[in-house]
Amino acid sequence: MKVEPECVACIISRAAAEAAEATTNPALRFRAIAELLRLLNKEFKPSAVPADLGTKRDRIIRRITGNNDPYKRGKRISNEKALKLLPYARKLVEEGYAQQDRFKKACLCAIVGNTMEFDIPGHKFTYNGLRKSFRDAGKDLAINDTNDIYELARKAHAVLYLVDNAGEIVFDTLLVEQLKIMGLNAIVAVKGEPVINDATLEDAEASGMSKIADKVITTGTDAVGLPLKEVSSEFLNVYNSVDMVFAKGMGYAETLTEKKLKTPHVLLLRTKCNPVANFLGVARNKNVAKLIQ
Repeated sequence: MKVEPECVACIISRAAAEAAEATTNPALRFRAIAELLRLLNKEFKPSAVPADLGTKRDRIIRRITGNNDPYKRGKRISNEKALKLLPYARKLVEEGYAQQDRFKKACLCAIVGNTMEFDIPGHKFTYNGLRKSFRDAGKDLAINDTNDIYELARKAHAVLYLVDNAGEIVFDTLLVEQLKIMGLNAIVAVKGEPVINDATLEDAEASGMSKIADKVITTGTDAVGLPLKEVSSEFLNVYNSVDMVFAKGMGYAETLTEKKLKTPHVLLLRTKCNPVANFLGVARNKNVAKLIQ
């Protein structure tokens, strides 16, 4: 997926919010934003990928402010809030009569988790609204490939599950549980280092994912999405060996749609911005369960 003109507003807006979280020093904030603007002046062009620019933005802010994890406090709060709601979401999944029903409900819960993100212009998220989002998840499902996804997963042996944000990873445990119940070997990947509010090994522990997945690995990088040139050899070996890949969130969608994929990939996300919604051909603020064969 390539950038649209309005992506620049999002990149800069998120930079300002992240710089404010990273440091109280106005001079450092100014330096970070100024350097980002110089980068965008060179690299913001129609061929650019939003996630790649987001990666470079975050690296600039962390380097200049010296704060390696500006969203650390926010991620901890997200995990705590999500864990309190997990029993409610699990009950919704367990209400499914057949295995396929429970699998679809777990997919919907994982997608609702993808709403847990901050500082995207126009994206309004509140913890208090999560219960309603869970109840309405099916109504908002604009792309529904869950039947095909289920049939593919039923025949698979090993899957790689790419998680996105902290907090959200708590609800991902419900889908990973269903994959394991179906007899699959479920390997979960988090980011190698902090980037935005993406989940790391610390969040895999806090969410309980490390106890549910067969194995938790990292991508080996702090990049938004999946730049294969940056990932670790361990991750690449797993990525190339599994039967299918589940990828959460817009960053993975932005980067994976730029690649020639050798295995089936499942995109699970909420369209939190217009460019992603436009690319997928749906409205903004809709749920997506898309299979890429």
